[in-house]
Amino acid sequence: MRSSPPPRSPLEDADLRARVNKALEAFLDVQTGVLAGVGDALAPVAYALRDFLLDGGKRLRPAFCYWGWRGAGGADCDEIVVAATSLELLQACALIHDDLMDGSDTRRGLPSIHRRFEALHREQGWTGSAEGFGAAAAILLGDMCLSWSDEMFAGSGLPEAAIRQAKPLFDLMRTEVMAGQYLDVLEQAMAGESVERARRVIRFKSAKYTIERPLHVGAKLAGAGEDLLRAYSAYGLPLGEAFQLRDDLLGVFGDPGETGKPAGDDLREGKRTVLIAMTLERATPAQAEVVRSLLGDPGLDADGVARLRQVIEETGAVAEVETMIQRLTDEALGALEASAVTAQAKRVLADLAVAATRRRG
Repeated sequence: MRSSPPPRSPLEDADLRARVNKALEAFLDVQTGVLAGVGDALAPVAYALRDFLLDGGKRLRPAFCYWGWRGAGGADCDEIVVAATSLELLQACALIHDDLMDGSDTRRGLPSIHRRFEALHREQGWTGSAEGFGAAAAILLGDMCLSWSDEMFAGSGLPEAAIRQAKPLFDLMRTEVMAGQYLDVLEQAMAGESVERARRVIRFKSAKYTIERPLHVGAKLAGAGEDLLRAYSAYGLPLGEAFQLRDDLLGVFGDPGETGKPAGDDLREGKRTVLIAMTLERATPAQAEVVRSLLGDPGLDADGVARLRQVIEETGAVAEVETMIQRLTDEALGALEASAVTAQAKRVLADLAVAATRRRG
C-alpha cells in the first residue's frame, strides 16, 4: 500500500521557495565575483555565506513579503521575488550576529559563522586569538549581509517609484529588529522576569520583523493604502507573537534533528522568554531557585536541562504558552478573514499562519 505524500507547504505556492533560492544564488554569484576581485583571501567569506544562505532556512519573510504584494493586487513577477528575497539577507545578518551574541555553536546543524572562522584560524595556525578572529569575522559577514539586503532590494528591477514608496518601511523594519535585539540582550543582562517586557521583545525582535513589516513592504511595493496596511498589522502582529512563542518552546523542548540546534540551547544561553517569565511567575520558591541557579549556565548538562524542563512543565507555563499561541493565531486568522486581501493570498496567508505556529523546527 502506497503511503500518501506529505502535505504541500504553503511556502511552495507559486513555486516560491525554489524561486527565492534561485534569486539568492544569482545574487551570490555576482557578489562572489566582487569578493574575488578584492583578493583570494576572501574566498572563505564567499563560501561561508553561500553555505549559510543556501543551506535551508524557512524563507518565511520573503513569503510574507511576496504574499503581501499579491494580497494587495500585485501580479506575479520575478522582480517581486527578488525584492522579497532581499529580506533573507537581512535575516542572515540577524542570525549571524545573534549566534555570536548568544555564543551558539551551531545553526541549522552546521557550525555557526563565528565558530567556522575560529576553526579556520586554528587550522591555519594564525597568530592571536581564534575566538577574537571568529567574532570579528561574524560581525563583518553579518554587516555584509545587511548591506547586501539593501542592494538587492533596490536592484530588484521593480519601478523606482515603487521602491521609493516601500523603502521607508524597509528601513523601519531594520531599525525595529536591531532595537528588538538590544531589548533582548538587555533582558538577559537584567535577568528579567517580566512577562510584559518579554512580550515587548517579541513584538520588535520577531512579530514585526518576521510577519508584519514584510507584509507591509510587499503591500507598499504594490501601491497599497493605509487600510490594507492596518489589516496586515491586525493579522501579522498576533501571528508574529505566536510564531516566536512556538520558537521559544522549541528552544527548550525541540528535537535537535528538527531545530538544528543542541537540546536546551536557549536554557544555556539564559534567554529571558515569555516561557521563562511565566515559569517564574507561577513557580514555588524552590522551583524558582532551580530556574535562577541553572538558567544561563553555559555548561548546563543533560540532567540540568531535564530539571529545568520539569519545572517549566510543572508550573503550567507550557500549557499557558500553548493557549496563548492558539488564541493569537485565532485572532490573526479572524483579522485576515475580515480583510480585503485578495482571495488567493488570503488562502495562502491562512496556510502560512498554521505552518508558522505548528512547526517542529
